[in-house]
Amino acid sequence: MSDSTEKRKLDNRYRLLEQIGQGSMGRVFLAEDMVLGDVKVAIKFLAQALLSDKLKERFVQEATTCAQLGQKSIHVVRVTDYGVSEDEVPFYVMEYLRGKSLGDIISAQPLAIPRFLAICRQICLGLAAAHEGIVIKGNRFPIIHRDIKPSNILVTQDPTLGELAKILDFGIAKLMQTGADQTNCFMGTLAYASPEQMEGRELDSRSDIYSLGIMMFQMLTGRLPVKAETNSFGGWYRAHHSQPPRSFVAVDQALKIPKRLETLVMSCLEKNPDNRPSSVEVILDDLVPLEERFGAGLRISRQIGHTLARLPVAETEPEDKQEVSEDQFCRLVSWPKEKPVAEIVFPKVLRMGDRKLSSIWLMLPQTAFQSGDIRILYNNCICTMSPHPMVLWLTVLHTKEQGLRWLPCYLDLKQSAGQELAVLLGQTGRYKLLFFSSDEPQNYPQVLTAGMAASQCKLLKEWVTLGRVQVSIGKPHQSKDLLRNELNTVLKPKIQKTLEATLSNTFC
Repeated sequence: MSDSTEKRKLDNRYRLLEQIGQGSMGRVFLAEDMVLGDVKVAIKFLAQALLSDKLKERFVQEATTCAQLGQKSIHVVRVTDYGVSEDEVPFYVMEYLRGKSLGDIISAQPLAIPRFLAICRQICLGLAAAHEGIVIKGNRFPIIHRDIKPSNILVTQDPTLGELAKILDFGIAKLMQTGADQTNCFMGTLAYASPEQMEGRELDSRSDIYSLGIMMFQMLTGRLPVKAETNSFGGWYRAHHSQPPRSFVAVDQALKIPKRLETLVMSCLEKNPDNRPSSVEVILDDLVPLEERFGAGLRISRQIGHTLARLPVAETEPEDKQEVSEDQFCRLVSWPKEKPVAEIVFPKVLRMGDRKLSSIWLMLPQTAFQSGDIRILYNNCICTMSPHPMVLWLTVLHTKEQGLRWLPCYLDLKQSAGQELAVLLGQTGRYKLLFFSSDEPQNYPQVLTAGMAASQCKLLKEWVTLGRVQVSIGKPHQSKDLLRNELNTVLKPKIQKTLEATLSNTFC
Protein backbone atom coordinates (compact mmCIF):
# COMPACT_ATOMS: atom_id res chain seq x y z
CA MET A 1 0.00 0.00 0.00
CA SER A 2 1.44 3.37 -0.99
CA ASP A 3 1.49 6.53 1.07
CA SER A 4 -0.91 8.17 -1.39
CA THR A 5 -3.71 5.91 -0.15
CA GLU A 6 -3.85 7.72 3.19
CA LYS A 7 -7.21 9.42 3.84
CA ARG A 8 -8.68 7.31 1.03
CA LYS A 9 -11.81 5.25 1.43
CA LEU A 10 -11.17 1.54 1.79
CA ASP A 11 -13.77 -1.05 0.83
CA ASN A 12 -16.27 1.85 0.66
CA ARG A 13 -16.46 1.73 4.44
CA TYR A 14 -13.19 2.78 6.11
CA ARG A 15 -11.57 6.20 5.81
CA LEU A 16 -7.82 5.92 6.38
CA LEU A 17 -6.42 8.69 8.59
CA GLU A 18 -2.75 8.11 9.42
CA GLN A 19 -0.12 5.45 9.91
CA ILE A 20 0.23 4.51 13.59
CA GLY A 21 2.54 1.50 13.52
CA GLN A 22 4.70 -0.88 11.56
CA GLY A 23 5.54 -4.51 12.24
CA SER A 24 7.37 -7.39 10.64
CA MET A 25 4.46 -8.17 8.32
CA GLY A 26 3.13 -4.75 7.43
CA ARG A 27 1.89 -1.32 8.40
CA VAL A 28 -0.99 -0.34 10.67
CA PHE A 29 -3.25 2.66 9.98
CA LEU A 30 -5.77 4.50 12.08
CA ALA A 31 -9.09 4.63 10.26
CA GLU A 32 -12.69 5.65 10.76
CA ASP A 33 -15.54 3.18 10.29
CA MET A 34 -18.05 5.31 8.35
CA VAL A 35 -20.85 2.78 8.85
CA LEU A 36 -20.67 3.16 12.63
CA GLY A 37 -20.10 6.91 12.67
CA ASP A 38 -16.98 8.11 14.42
CA VAL A 39 -15.78 4.68 15.59
CA LYS A 40 -12.01 4.45 15.18
CA VAL A 41 -10.41 1.20 14.05
CA ALA A 42 -6.89 0.02 13.28
CA ILE A 43 -6.22 -1.54 9.86
CA LYS A 44 -3.19 -3.72 9.20
CA PHE A 45 -1.91 -4.11 5.62
CA LEU A 46 0.48 -6.82 4.49
CA ALA A 47 3.78 -5.25 3.42
CA GLN A 48 4.26 -4.89 -0.33
CA ALA A 49 7.55 -6.78 -0.12
CA LEU A 50 5.73 -9.81 1.32
CA LEU A 51 3.08 -10.26 -1.35
CA SER A 52 3.94 -13.88 -2.08
CA ASP A 53 1.22 -16.51 -2.06
CA LYS A 54 2.74 -18.18 1.01
CA LEU A 55 2.90 -14.98 3.04
CA LYS A 56 -0.56 -13.92 1.90
CA GLU A 57 -1.82 -17.23 3.25
CA ARG A 58 0.02 -16.63 6.53
CA PHE A 59 -1.44 -13.13 6.78
CA VAL A 60 -4.94 -14.57 6.33
CA GLN A 61 -4.10 -17.11 9.04
CA GLU A 62 -3.10 -14.27 11.37
CA ALA A 63 -6.40 -12.50 10.72
CA THR A 64 -8.37 -15.71 11.27
CA THR A 65 -6.47 -16.51 14.44
CA CYS A 66 -7.01 -13.06 15.96
CA ALA A 67 -10.67 -12.99 14.91
CA GLN A 68 -11.45 -16.28 16.65
CA LEU A 69 -9.32 -15.57 19.72
CA GLY A 70 -10.80 -12.08 20.08
CA GLN A 71 -14.23 -13.72 20.29
CA LYS A 72 -13.02 -16.17 22.94
CA SER A 73 -11.16 -13.73 25.17
CA ILE A 74 -11.39 -10.03 25.91
CA HIS A 75 -7.63 -10.20 26.54
CA VAL A 76 -6.75 -10.69 22.86
CA VAL A 77 -6.99 -7.83 20.37
CA ARG A 78 -10.21 -8.19 18.34
CA VAL A 79 -10.28 -8.51 14.55
CA THR A 80 -13.60 -7.43 13.05
CA ASP A 81 -13.18 -7.49 9.27
CA TYR A 82 -10.92 -8.69 6.46
CA GLY A 83 -10.52 -7.74 2.81
CA VAL A 84 -8.27 -6.90 -0.12
CA SER A 85 -7.61 -3.31 -1.22
CA GLU A 86 -7.91 -1.99 -4.77
CA ASP A 87 -4.13 -2.50 -5.01
CA GLU A 88 -4.73 -6.19 -4.19
CA VAL A 89 -3.07 -5.83 -0.79
CA PRO A 90 -4.66 -7.96 1.96
CA PHE A 91 -5.76 -6.14 5.11
CA TYR A 92 -7.67 -6.83 8.27
CA VAL A 93 -9.49 -4.50 10.65
CA MET A 94 -8.86 -4.50 14.40
CA GLU A 95 -10.25 -2.64 17.36
CA TYR A 96 -8.34 0.60 17.94
CA LEU A 97 -6.82 0.55 21.40
CA ARG A 98 -5.67 3.62 23.29
CA GLY A 99 -3.21 2.82 26.01
CA LYS A 100 0.39 2.01 26.83
CA SER A 101 2.41 -1.08 26.12
CA LEU A 102 3.45 -3.05 29.17
CA GLY A 103 7.02 -2.31 28.10
CA ASP A 104 6.45 1.43 28.44
CA ILE A 105 4.78 0.95 31.83
CA ILE A 106 7.53 -1.12 33.42
CA SER A 107 10.31 0.99 31.88
CA ALA A 108 9.10 3.79 34.17
CA GLN A 109 9.02 1.58 37.27
CA PRO A 110 8.35 -2.05 38.22
CA LEU A 111 4.80 -3.01 39.10
CA ALA A 112 3.52 -3.20 42.65
CA ILE A 113 2.39 -6.73 43.49
CA PRO A 114 -1.39 -6.04 43.42
CA ARG A 115 -1.15 -4.44 39.98
CA PHE A 116 1.19 -7.19 38.80
CA LEU A 117 -1.31 -9.85 39.84
CA ALA A 118 -4.21 -8.13 38.11
CA ILE A 119 -2.34 -7.69 34.80
CA CYS A 120 -0.66 -11.08 34.95
CA ARG A 121 -3.99 -12.87 35.38
CA GLN A 122 -5.40 -11.12 32.32
CA ILE A 123 -2.38 -12.06 30.19
CA CYS A 124 -2.71 -15.65 31.37
CA LEU A 125 -6.40 -15.70 30.47
CA GLY A 126 -5.58 -14.52 26.95
CA LEU A 127 -2.82 -17.13 26.61
CA ALA A 128 -5.11 -19.84 27.95
CA ALA A 129 -7.62 -19.05 25.20
CA ALA A 130 -4.86 -19.31 22.58
CA HIS A 131 -3.49 -22.56 23.95
CA GLU A 132 -7.00 -24.03 24.06
CA GLY A 133 -7.07 -23.37 20.34
CA ILE A 134 -9.35 -22.36 17.50
CA VAL A 135 -11.59 -24.44 15.27
CA ILE A 136 -10.69 -24.74 11.57
CA LYS A 137 -12.89 -26.92 9.34
CA GLY A 138 -14.30 -28.71 12.35
CA ASN A 139 -10.90 -29.45 13.94
CA ARG A 140 -9.45 -27.70 16.99
CA PHE A 141 -5.86 -26.49 16.82
CA PRO A 142 -4.00 -25.03 19.82
CA ILE A 143 -2.03 -21.83 19.13
CA ILE A 144 1.37 -20.84 20.44
CA HIS A 145 2.07 -17.11 20.36
CA ARG A 146 5.89 -17.50 20.17
CA ASP A 147 6.61 -13.82 20.83
CA ILE A 148 5.28 -13.00 24.30
CA LYS A 149 7.05 -9.85 25.51
CA PRO A 150 6.06 -6.54 27.17
CA SER A 151 5.76 -4.63 23.89
CA ASN A 152 3.14 -7.14 22.72
CA ILE A 153 0.90 -6.47 25.73
CA LEU A 154 -1.24 -3.33 25.59
CA VAL A 155 -2.77 -1.98 28.80
CA THR A 156 -5.82 0.24 28.33
CA GLN A 157 -8.20 2.02 30.67
CA ASP A 158 -11.60 0.48 30.09
CA PRO A 159 -14.51 2.57 31.46
CA THR A 160 -16.33 -0.56 32.68
CA LEU A 161 -13.55 -3.01 33.51
CA GLY A 162 -10.80 -0.72 34.76
CA GLU A 163 -7.23 -1.57 33.68
CA LEU A 164 -7.49 -4.02 30.81
CA ALA A 165 -4.58 -5.99 29.29
CA LYS A 166 -4.68 -7.37 25.74
CA ILE A 167 -2.22 -9.56 23.86
CA LEU A 168 -1.19 -8.18 20.47
CA ASP A 169 0.53 -9.50 17.36
CA PHE A 170 -0.16 -13.13 16.67
CA GLY A 171 1.80 -12.57 13.46
CA ILE A 172 4.27 -15.41 14.13
CA ALA A 173 1.84 -17.60 16.02
CA LYS A 174 1.95 -21.26 15.03
CA LEU A 175 -0.98 -23.62 14.73
CA MET A 176 -0.09 -26.93 16.35
CA GLN A 177 -1.44 -29.08 13.56
CA THR A 178 -0.82 -32.79 13.42
CA GLY A 179 1.76 -33.44 10.73
CA ALA A 180 2.45 -29.74 10.23
CA ASP A 181 6.06 -28.77 9.69
CA GLN A 182 7.54 -26.57 12.38
CA THR A 183 9.82 -23.95 10.93
CA ASN A 184 13.50 -24.65 11.53
CA CYS A 185 14.42 -20.97 11.40
CA PHE A 186 14.25 -18.77 14.48
CA MET A 187 11.28 -16.43 14.76
CA GLY A 188 10.69 -14.44 17.91
CA THR A 189 12.53 -11.99 20.17
CA LEU A 190 15.93 -13.14 21.43
CA ALA A 191 15.61 -11.90 25.02
CA TYR A 192 12.29 -13.71 25.59
CA ALA A 193 12.75 -16.90 23.54
CA SER A 194 12.71 -20.31 25.21
CA PRO A 195 15.74 -22.59 24.86
CA GLU A 196 13.79 -24.99 22.67
CA GLN A 197 12.56 -22.12 20.48
CA MET A 198 16.15 -21.05 19.82
CA GLU A 199 17.00 -24.61 18.86
CA GLY A 200 14.23 -24.65 16.25
CA ARG A 201 12.55 -27.56 18.00
CA GLU A 202 8.85 -28.36 17.93
CA LEU A 203 7.11 -26.10 20.45
CA ASP A 204 4.16 -26.44 22.76
CA SER A 205 2.48 -24.09 25.23
CA ARG A 206 5.40 -24.40 27.67
CA SER A 207 7.51 -22.27 25.33
CA ASP A 208 5.08 -19.37 25.83
CA ILE A 209 5.23 -20.08 29.58
CA TYR A 210 9.02 -19.56 29.54
CA SER A 211 8.58 -16.23 27.74
CA LEU A 212 5.87 -15.34 30.25
CA GLY A 213 8.32 -16.11 33.09
CA ILE A 214 10.88 -13.72 31.61
CA MET A 215 8.21 -11.04 31.38
CA MET A 216 6.86 -11.70 34.90
CA PHE A 217 10.37 -11.25 36.33
CA GLN A 218 10.75 -8.00 34.38
CA MET A 219 7.31 -6.75 35.51
CA LEU A 220 8.38 -7.12 39.15
CA THR A 221 11.99 -5.88 38.89
CA GLY A 222 12.32 -3.85 35.70
CA ARG A 223 15.23 -6.15 34.75
CA LEU A 224 15.66 -9.36 32.76
CA PRO A 225 16.46 -12.56 34.68
CA VAL A 226 19.23 -13.53 32.23
CA LYS A 227 21.58 -11.25 30.37
CA ALA A 228 23.51 -12.08 27.19
CA GLU A 229 27.19 -11.21 26.86
CA THR A 230 26.48 -9.94 23.36
CA ASN A 231 23.18 -8.97 21.77
CA SER A 232 23.44 -11.70 19.18
CA PHE A 233 21.77 -15.02 18.54
CA GLY A 234 24.79 -16.86 19.96
CA GLY A 235 24.93 -14.64 23.04
CA TRP A 236 21.26 -15.16 23.87
CA TYR A 237 21.44 -18.86 23.00
CA ARG A 238 24.10 -19.33 25.70
CA ALA A 239 22.20 -17.19 28.20
CA HIS A 240 18.93 -19.11 27.83
CA HIS A 241 20.63 -22.52 27.82
CA SER A 242 23.30 -22.26 30.49
CA GLN A 243 22.87 -19.08 32.56
CA PRO A 244 20.80 -19.60 35.73
CA PRO A 245 18.16 -16.89 36.18
CA ARG A 246 19.06 -14.26 38.74
CA SER A 247 17.12 -14.24 41.99
CA PHE A 248 14.94 -11.30 42.92
CA VAL A 249 17.27 -10.47 45.81
CA ALA A 250 20.28 -10.41 43.47
CA VAL A 251 18.55 -7.76 41.37
CA ASP A 252 17.29 -5.66 44.29
CA GLN A 253 17.97 -6.52 47.94
CA ALA A 254 15.17 -4.20 49.06
CA LEU A 255 12.60 -5.97 46.90
CA LYS A 256 10.09 -7.98 48.93
CA ILE A 257 8.58 -10.74 46.81
CA PRO A 258 6.39 -13.41 48.46
CA LYS A 259 8.10 -16.80 48.41
CA ARG A 260 5.12 -18.37 46.65
CA LEU A 261 5.34 -15.84 43.82
CA GLU A 262 9.10 -16.20 43.50
CA THR A 263 8.73 -19.98 43.26
CA LEU A 264 6.09 -19.60 40.55
CA VAL A 265 8.20 -17.24 38.43
CA MET A 266 11.31 -19.39 38.77
CA SER A 267 9.38 -22.50 37.78
CA CYS A 268 8.37 -20.77 34.55
CA LEU A 269 12.07 -20.07 33.86
CA GLU A 270 13.20 -23.69 34.02
CA LYS A 271 15.44 -24.60 31.08
CA ASN A 272 13.75 -27.99 30.69
CA PRO A 273 10.13 -27.65 29.55
CA ASP A 274 9.18 -30.70 31.63
CA ASN A 275 10.05 -28.77 34.81
CA ARG A 276 7.84 -25.77 33.99
CA PRO A 277 4.11 -25.50 34.82
CA SER A 278 2.34 -27.84 32.43
CA SER A 279 -0.22 -25.21 31.38
CA VAL A 280 -1.27 -21.60 31.91
CA GLU A 281 -4.22 -22.91 33.94
CA VAL A 282 -1.72 -24.16 36.54
CA ILE A 283 -0.29 -20.63 36.78
CA LEU A 284 -3.79 -19.16 37.16
CA ASP A 285 -4.48 -21.56 40.04
CA ASP A 286 -1.20 -20.58 41.72
CA LEU A 287 -2.16 -16.89 41.49
CA VAL A 288 -5.40 -17.35 43.46
CA PRO A 289 -3.92 -17.44 47.01
CA LEU A 290 -1.71 -14.48 46.12
CA GLU A 291 -4.74 -12.53 44.91
CA GLU A 292 -6.58 -13.35 48.10
CA ARG A 293 -3.65 -12.02 50.09
CA PHE A 294 -3.09 -8.88 48.04
CA GLY A 295 -6.78 -8.05 47.53
CA ALA A 296 -6.23 -5.49 44.74
CA GLY A 297 -5.40 -8.27 42.28
CA LEU A 298 -9.09 -8.85 41.57
CA ARG A 299 -10.74 -10.67 38.72
CA ILE A 300 -12.32 -8.57 35.99
CA SER A 301 -15.81 -9.82 36.82
CA ARG A 302 -15.62 -8.33 40.30
CA GLN A 303 -14.81 -4.90 38.89
CA ILE A 304 -17.90 -4.87 36.70
CA GLY A 305 -20.18 -4.99 39.73
CA HIS A 306 -18.17 -2.28 41.46
CA THR A 307 -18.38 0.02 38.44
CA LEU A 308 -22.10 -0.41 37.99
CA ALA A 309 -22.77 0.13 41.68
CA ARG A 310 -21.21 3.58 41.78
CA LEU A 311 -23.13 6.85 41.89
CA PRO A 312 -25.86 7.39 39.28
CA VAL A 313 -24.84 8.45 35.80
CA ALA A 314 -28.28 9.32 34.43
CA GLU A 315 -29.12 12.92 33.79
CA THR A 316 -32.35 14.52 32.67
CA GLU A 317 -31.30 16.90 29.95
CA PRO A 318 -32.50 20.53 29.87
CA GLU A 319 -34.92 21.31 27.11
CA ASP A 320 -33.93 23.45 24.14
CA LYS A 321 -35.85 24.27 20.97
CA GLN A 322 -35.01 20.94 19.38
CA GLU A 323 -35.94 19.09 22.58
CA VAL A 324 -39.31 20.83 22.68
CA SER A 325 -39.95 19.81 19.09
CA GLU A 326 -38.93 16.21 19.83
CA ASP A 327 -41.05 16.09 22.98
CA GLN A 328 -44.05 17.45 21.12
CA PHE A 329 -43.60 14.74 18.52
CA CYS A 330 -43.32 12.06 21.22
CA ARG A 331 -46.53 13.25 22.90
CA LEU A 332 -48.47 12.57 19.70
CA VAL A 333 -47.72 8.84 19.62
CA SER A 334 -50.10 6.20 21.00
CA TRP A 335 -49.56 2.95 22.81
CA PRO A 336 -49.04 0.24 20.14
CA LYS A 337 -52.16 -1.79 19.44
CA GLU A 338 -50.13 -5.02 19.32
CA LYS A 339 -48.85 -4.46 22.88
CA PRO A 340 -50.91 -5.53 25.91
CA VAL A 341 -52.26 -2.84 28.24
CA ALA A 342 -50.00 -3.85 31.09
CA GLU A 343 -47.02 -2.55 33.06
CA ILE A 344 -44.40 -3.58 30.52
CA VAL A 345 -41.23 -1.95 29.19
CA PHE A 346 -39.77 -2.10 25.68
CA PRO A 347 -37.25 -0.12 23.57
CA LYS A 348 -38.11 1.42 20.22
CA VAL A 349 -36.59 3.64 17.51
CA LEU A 350 -38.84 6.62 16.76
CA ARG A 351 -38.57 8.07 13.27
CA MET A 352 -39.15 11.81 13.16
CA GLY A 353 -38.70 12.84 9.53
CA ASP A 354 -35.02 12.34 8.75
CA ARG A 355 -34.19 12.03 12.45
CA LYS A 356 -34.18 8.94 14.64
CA LEU A 357 -34.80 8.94 18.38
CA SER A 358 -33.96 6.15 20.81
CA SER A 359 -36.80 5.60 23.24
CA ILE A 360 -38.07 3.41 26.04
CA TRP A 361 -41.84 2.96 26.33
CA LEU A 362 -43.40 1.96 29.63
CA MET A 363 -46.80 1.82 31.23
CA LEU A 364 -47.44 2.96 34.80
CA PRO A 365 -50.60 2.94 36.94
CA GLN A 366 -52.54 6.21 37.07
CA THR A 367 -51.51 6.69 40.70
CA ALA A 368 -47.90 7.15 39.64
CA PHE A 369 -48.91 10.15 37.54
CA GLN A 370 -51.13 11.59 40.25
CA SER A 371 -48.26 11.61 42.71
CA GLY A 372 -46.04 13.35 40.12
CA ASP A 373 -42.27 13.71 40.32
CA ILE A 374 -41.03 10.85 38.11
CA ARG A 375 -37.24 11.02 38.21
CA ILE A 376 -34.51 9.21 36.25
CA LEU A 377 -31.84 8.22 38.75
CA TYR A 378 -29.52 5.86 36.93
CA ASN A 379 -28.69 4.26 33.60
CA ASN A 380 -25.99 1.96 32.34
CA CYS A 381 -25.34 -0.90 29.94
CA ILE A 382 -23.63 -4.25 30.35
CA CYS A 383 -22.91 -6.76 27.63
CA THR A 384 -22.17 -10.44 27.15
CA MET A 385 -20.84 -11.88 23.90
CA SER A 386 -21.35 -15.48 24.92
CA PRO A 387 -23.38 -17.56 24.42
CA HIS A 388 -25.13 -14.91 22.26
CA PRO A 389 -24.22 -11.20 21.81
CA MET A 390 -26.66 -9.25 24.01
CA VAL A 391 -26.74 -5.87 25.77
CA LEU A 392 -28.70 -5.13 28.93
CA TRP A 393 -29.72 -1.46 28.82
CA LEU A 394 -30.79 -0.50 32.32
CA THR A 395 -32.67 2.60 33.50
CA VAL A 396 -33.78 3.18 37.08
CA LEU A 397 -36.67 5.53 37.94
CA HIS A 398 -38.09 6.86 41.15
CA THR A 399 -41.74 7.76 41.72
CA LYS A 400 -43.33 8.82 44.99
CA GLU A 401 -45.94 6.10 44.59
CA GLN A 402 -43.71 3.14 43.68
CA GLY A 403 -40.23 4.14 44.84
CA LEU A 404 -37.47 2.67 42.70
CA ARG A 405 -38.57 1.13 39.42
CA TRP A 406 -36.18 -0.93 37.27
CA LEU A 407 -36.46 -0.75 33.48
CA PRO A 408 -34.29 -3.44 31.87
CA CYS A 409 -34.27 -3.57 28.07
CA TYR A 410 -32.37 -6.17 26.05
CA LEU A 411 -30.71 -5.40 22.70
CA ASP A 412 -29.88 -8.42 20.55
CA LEU A 413 -26.66 -7.53 18.72
CA LYS A 414 -27.33 -10.15 16.06
CA GLN A 415 -30.62 -8.49 15.06
CA SER A 416 -30.85 -5.30 13.00
CA ALA A 417 -33.25 -3.70 15.50
CA GLY A 418 -30.87 -4.24 18.41
CA GLN A 419 -27.89 -3.03 16.38
CA GLU A 420 -29.77 0.09 15.25
CA LEU A 421 -30.75 1.05 18.78
CA ALA A 422 -27.26 0.45 20.19
CA VAL A 423 -25.59 2.47 17.41
CA LEU A 424 -28.13 5.29 17.77
CA LEU A 425 -27.64 5.41 21.53
CA GLY A 426 -23.88 5.46 21.08
CA GLN A 427 -24.02 8.25 18.52
CA THR A 428 -26.51 10.59 20.20
CA GLY A 429 -25.84 9.85 23.87
CA ARG A 430 -29.48 10.38 24.82
CA TYR A 431 -32.89 8.77 24.69
CA LYS A 432 -36.57 9.48 25.41
CA LEU A 433 -38.72 7.85 28.06
CA LEU A 434 -42.41 7.75 27.17
CA PHE A 435 -44.72 7.16 30.15
CA PHE A 436 -48.24 5.87 29.39
CA SER A 437 -51.07 5.51 31.91
CA SER A 438 -52.58 2.01 32.16
CA ASP A 439 -55.99 3.65 32.71
CA GLU A 440 -55.80 5.82 29.58
CA PRO A 441 -53.23 4.20 27.26
CA GLN A 442 -54.25 6.20 24.19
CA ASN A 443 -53.78 9.56 25.89
CA TYR A 444 -50.66 11.62 25.37
CA PRO A 445 -47.63 10.18 27.19
CA GLN A 446 -45.39 12.08 29.53
CA VAL A 447 -41.87 12.49 28.13
CA LEU A 448 -38.44 12.76 29.76
CA THR A 449 -35.00 12.87 28.14
CA ALA A 450 -32.10 10.93 29.62
CA GLY A 451 -28.41 11.35 28.86
CA MET A 452 -25.86 8.54 28.55
CA ALA A 453 -22.29 8.79 29.86
CA ALA A 454 -19.69 9.27 27.11
CA SER A 455 -17.87 6.12 28.20
CA GLN A 456 -21.07 4.12 27.76
CA CYS A 457 -21.60 5.55 24.28
CA LYS A 458 -18.12 4.44 23.26
CA LEU A 459 -18.70 0.96 24.64
CA LEU A 460 -22.02 0.58 22.84
CA LYS A 461 -20.42 1.30 19.48
CA GLU A 462 -17.60 -1.14 20.21
CA TRP A 463 -20.06 -3.84 21.28
CA VAL A 464 -22.00 -3.47 18.03
CA THR A 465 -18.79 -3.92 16.05
CA LEU A 466 -17.84 -7.04 17.99
CA GLY A 467 -21.39 -8.39 18.01
CA ARG A 468 -21.56 -8.36 14.22
CA VAL A 469 -18.62 -10.76 13.88
CA GLN A 470 -19.18 -12.75 17.08
CA VAL A 471 -20.29 -16.31 16.42
CA SER A 472 -23.32 -17.14 18.56
CA ILE A 473 -22.89 -20.45 20.36
CA GLY A 474 -26.27 -20.41 22.11
CA LYS A 475 -29.78 -19.00 22.11
CA PRO A 476 -30.63 -15.32 22.75
CA HIS A 477 -32.73 -16.24 25.80
CA GLN A 478 -29.65 -17.84 27.40
CA SER A 479 -27.78 -14.52 27.33
CA LYS A 480 -30.89 -12.70 28.58
CA ASP A 481 -31.11 -15.13 31.50
CA LEU A 482 -27.40 -14.65 32.23
CA LEU A 483 -27.68 -10.84 32.25
CA ARG A 484 -30.94 -10.92 34.20
CA ASN A 485 -29.36 -13.11 36.86
CA GLU A 486 -26.33 -10.79 37.09
CA LEU A 487 -28.68 -7.83 37.51
CA ASN A 488 -30.91 -9.42 40.14
CA THR A 489 -28.30 -11.22 42.25
CA VAL A 490 -25.24 -8.98 42.03
CA LEU A 491 -25.87 -5.52 40.63
CA LYS A 492 -29.35 -4.59 41.83
CA PRO A 493 -28.60 -4.89 45.58
CA LYS A 494 -25.50 -2.70 45.20
CA ILE A 495 -27.17 -0.11 42.98
CA GLN A 496 -30.26 -0.01 45.20
CA LYS A 497 -28.20 0.58 48.33
CA THR A 498 -26.38 3.49 46.67
CA LEU A 499 -29.53 5.04 45.23
CA GLU A 500 -31.50 4.74 48.47
CA ALA A 501 -28.69 6.48 50.34
CA THR A 502 -28.70 9.23 47.72
CA LEU A 503 -32.47 9.65 47.97
CA SER A 504 -32.34 9.69 51.75
CA ASN A 505 -29.83 12.54 51.67
CA THR A 506 -31.88 14.36 49.01
CA PHE A 507 -35.16 14.28 50.92
CA CYS A 508 -33.74 14.88 54.40
